[in-house]
Amino acid sequence: MIMDAVDVSLTEAAVGAGVSTVLMLATLALTKDHEEKQPEKNRHWLPLAVVLMTGAALVYGTLDIPGFGDPTSPAQTHVSPYYIEQAARETGVPNIVTAVLASYRGFDTLGEVVVIFTAGIAVLLLLGDKHQKPITGGAKEKRIPQNLVLRIISKTVIPLIILFALYVQFHGDYGPGGGFQAGIIMSAALILYSLVFGLEAAERIIPKSLLTFLISLGVLIYASVGIVSLFMGGNYLDYSVLADNQIAGQHLGILLVELGVGISVFAVMLTIFFTFAGRERPR
Repeated sequence: MIMDAVDVSLTEAAVGAGVSTVLMLATLALTKDHEEKQPEKNRHWLPLAVVLMTGAALVYGTLDIPGFGDPTSPAQTHVSPYYIEQAARETGVPNIVTAVLASYRGFDTLGEVVVIFTAGIAVLLLLGDKHQKPITGGAKEKRIPQNLVLRIISKTVIPLIILFALYVQFHGDYGPGGGFQAGIIMSAALILYSLVFGLEAAERIIPKSLLTFLISLGVLIYASVGIVSLFMGGNYLDYSVLADNQIAGQHLGILLVELGVGISVFAVMLTIFFTFAGRERPR
């Protein structure tokens, strides 16, 4: 916030101070008091070698990156000035951050959404068990001990959090916000609800099957905007052809791709929380 990166600060406030803390506590609740000694035969050196080689390749790739704050770097000499001078005129979006992420860097942001989608699917594959019978006790009934003040305050605050998330989602082109921030804030509201009223109550509101569908739906919406632009004679993720004029097309395209981002982020964050919180502690 001090460095005027308001969009990033919104995400950091929700993720760093909120969701990450809850996931860390949920992880600690699932760990054992003592580490089990693994037999020698379970040690595999191939994964370690792959990780070391990947890390070395990434470090090698950073050698060509300009120095931190280098005024002669390409980003400082022609990329940033172009965005600052042309973004509002070419996209009609006052928030340059949204214009860059959703329009100029549309391919890159689509890749980020695919990464988030992959993370959600990986959690489901590694930790989820769709054949497991529903648990009526134990982990699913764990919640903050019933407190009248907490319940009343939560019922008052949660609708306001959801309303703020919708504002951030659909006002991100005019002010700080967008799909990433809105998805995190919306998921934080449902996580707060599950902490106070129980995981079973939260899953009755939004079942895991619906979350799995939403994870894919967000990516599909984003990718489909690019496909539609191709059929309308433009380049992939070129929103200018989506309406009668360039500005209206940019507004429509950014609105749709940001909606896809928000849906995927919301669904993935809730999926990760539900999967971790719904597991029984190992004995």
